[in-house]
Amino acid sequence: MADAVAQAFDDGRHVLVQAGTGTGKSLGYLAPALVWLSEHPGERVVVATATLALQSQLAHSDIPAALDAVERVTGRRPEFSVLKGRSNYACLLRVRDGGVSEQGTLISAGDLAATARTSATPESALGTEVLALREWAEEEASSGGVADRDDAPSHGDRAWQQVSVPVRECLGAQRCPYGDVCLVEKSRDRARAAGLVVTNHALLAIDAMHGGTALPEHHAVVVDEAHELVARVTGAASAELSPQQVERVARRALTFLSDETALDLLESADELRTALDEMPLERVEDPGSPFVVAAQRVRAAARAAVSGLTSGTEKPSPEQRQAAAAVGEVLDVAERMAGLSAYDVVWVTERERSGREARVAPLSVAGLMRSSVFADRTVVLTSATLKLGDDFGPSAAALGLRARDRDDSPEPYEPAGDEDAPDDPPVAWRALDVGSPFDYQRQGIRYVARTLPAPGRDGMSKEVLDEIAELVWAAGGRTLGLFSSRRAAEAAAVHVRKQLPRLTVLCQGDAQLSELTRRFTSEETTSLFGTLSLWQGVDVPGATCQLVIIDRIPFPRPDDPLTLARQKAVADAGGNGFMSVAATHAALLLAQGSGRLVRRSSDRGVVAVLDPRLVTARYGSFLRASMPDMWQTTDRETVIGALRRLAEEPSGQN
Repeated sequence: MADAVAQAFDDGRHVLVQAGTGTGKSLGYLAPALVWLSEHPGERVVVATATLALQSQLAHSDIPAALDAVERVTGRRPEFSVLKGRSNYACLLRVRDGGVSEQGTLISAGDLAATARTSATPESALGTEVLALREWAEEEASSGGVADRDDAPSHGDRAWQQVSVPVRECLGAQRCPYGDVCLVEKSRDRARAAGLVVTNHALLAIDAMHGGTALPEHHAVVVDEAHELVARVTGAASAELSPQQVERVARRALTFLSDETALDLLESADELRTALDEMPLERVEDPGSPFVVAAQRVRAAARAAVSGLTSGTEKPSPEQRQAAAAVGEVLDVAERMAGLSAYDVVWVTERERSGREARVAPLSVAGLMRSSVFADRTVVLTSATLKLGDDFGPSAAALGLRARDRDDSPEPYEPAGDEDAPDDPPVAWRALDVGSPFDYQRQGIRYVARTLPAPGRDGMSKEVLDEIAELVWAAGGRTLGLFSSRRAAEAAAVHVRKQLPRLTVLCQGDAQLSELTRRFTSEETTSLFGTLSLWQGVDVPGATCQLVIIDRIPFPRPDDPLTLARQKAVADAGGNGFMSVAATHAALLLAQGSGRLVRRSSDRGVVAVLDPRLVTARYGSFLRASMPDMWQTTDRETVIGALRRLAEEPSGQN
C-alpha cells in the first residue's frame, strides 16, 4: 500500500486502495505522504476522514508515531495540523457579546449567570454549561489555543450553539470586532503553515463546492474511510426547508425590518406549512405544485427581507448582519427548491416531532468530485470496503471516476448513465487490493438461513425471532445484532430477553450508544442489538463478539425519494438502476457489518444472515462477493455446534 501511495504522489495518477481491517491503513498512507513532504518543503497533503474518532486517532497516535520514524530516516519533521468546520470552534463574538439561542434570542453573559444561579432546571444547567464554555474559550484564546469543541468541557448541543457560529453567520475577520484574534482564523493559519492537514469529508466537500476556499492549497488528498465519501458529500450538498425554520429567522430579523416585510416573511411560513400538508410524501417534480408555489413565495419574502437588512446608510450591527445571513440561507434554499433543477432531487418528508419539511439533495455527486477534486490534485482513496461485487467499478463510478480512464484493467466496469461528456478530459486512475492479514476461511463462518421465510413488511416472523434466540443461546450471548430498523431491533431484544432471561441483551435506545458499546465490550456474555450506527465503526475484538446477526439484506427504503430518483436516472440511461444504486448500497453495508466479527488474528465466530435472498436471489452472488470470504453454510445445526464449542472454550483461547 505504501508503495502504491508513493507512486501516486510521484506520477499524479489517482489510486483506490482496499486494505482490510487490521492492515494498518493509516500508516500505509502516512509514511509515504510524510516522506514526500520531507522531500518537497512548501508542499501540502490533506488527509480527510469520515469520523472524529479516526481524526483524533491520527492526531494523537498515528501521525506522531509516523513523524518520529520519518525524522529518524530523513532528518526532517514536517508540521501537521487538524482543521475542522467553522462551527467546531468557539466564536469570541458569541463568547464575549452574547450568543443566539435555538429560539433566536440573544443571551447575555449576565442573563446566563443569573440563570446558572437558579434552581436545578434544564435552563440553569444550560447556563452553567455556557458559562463553563465561555471561561474555557477565554483560556484557550489567552494561551494560544483554538478552542476546538473536542477539547471543551462537558456540554450539550444547545450550550455549544451559544458559543459558536454557523458558517453563514460569521461576519468575517475584516468586519468582526474580534477578527484579529479569531480562533477559527488561527486554526486556518496553522493549517496554512503545516505540510500535513487532517480534516473531514464534509470540509473536503465544502471546499469542492465553494471553489477551494475552505482548505489551504494542497498537492494531494488522502481520503480515508472512502466508502463513506459519497454519502458525506451528498449530505454536505443537501438542505432542508421547514415552516419552523422560516418563522425562526423571521422572528430573529423582526427588530431590523419594517412591519410589512417581517409580516410577509412570517406569512410565507404559514403558506409553506399549508402547502406541505397538501403534498404527498414523495419527490416533487411538478413546477405548478402547491409546494413549488409556496417555495416561490418564501423566496420572494426572504429576498425582500435580505434587502431590508442590508440596505441603508447606517453601519449594521453584528446582530443585524447575522440575521441577514440567516435569512439569506433561507432565500438560497427556497430558490434552489423552487427551481427544480434536473441535477437536484426535491421531496417532502415528515419528522416525528417537528412535522413536515422539504429536502433537496444532488442527484449525483460524481460530477462535482470529478471536476473539483480529481481534476486538480492527486487523490488516494482507501477503505476496507471499496470492492463491491469483487469489483472497484461501482465505488469508482459513484465517485466520478470513469471506467474507461482506468489504466490497470483491460475489461473495466462501465456503468450506464455516466454523466460526464464524451470529450471530458480523462482522469487516470488505478486500483489495488492489498488483502487482509486475517484468514477469513479459517476464522469465520458465514451462515445464510435459507429455510427461513423471506423478509416482509409486517416485521419479523416468529421463525426469525426463534432463530435469533437459538443462535444467541448457542453463542452464550456474545452477539452483535445488526437490524434494518429500530422496531426490528427492539422486537428481537424483547423476544431474546424473554426466551433467555439469564443473558443480558442491550438495545440501542436503552442508553447513550457510547455507554452501550462500553458495556458490550467489557461484559463478555452481553449482547448488543441496534441499527445503522452499529454497522460501521464498532471495533470489538475478542470473545465478546463471536456472533454477528444481520436480520435482512440492508437495501435502502424502497420509497426513499433520493434512491428512487438515482435508480431512475441510471435506468433512463440504459443501465440497471437497482444494481447500481440499491444493491451497491446493500453490498457496502453487508461488507461493513460482517466486518465487525473479525478484528484480530485470534478472533473466530459466525456471521448469520437471516435473509434467504442472499443465496436464492440473482443478485445474491454480487452481495456475497462484497463480504469477507468466510466459509459458508446454510446448515443451522453446523452453526449451532460451532457456536457452542466456541462458547465453551476458555476466553483466553477464543
